[in-house]
Amino acid sequence: MKIEFENETVELYEGEMCVVPKGVNHKPFAENECKIMIIEPSGIVNTGNIDSNLTASNDVWI
Repeated sequence: MKIEFENETVELYEGEMCVVPKGVNHKPFAENECKIMIIEPSGIVNTGNIDSNLTASNDVWI
């Protein structure tokens, strides 16, 4: 999996972790299916600044 930032792209492999600071624009993507664990504070919208049918309600495990 890769995470694209404004000035670089970080490639992550199994077992690795990347901390994205608050307010940093980023776009995670993968060429193949992968499993990830996202840890973020309550109240963070998981689909960016848009509301869609992919947006999970707060305090709901997805």
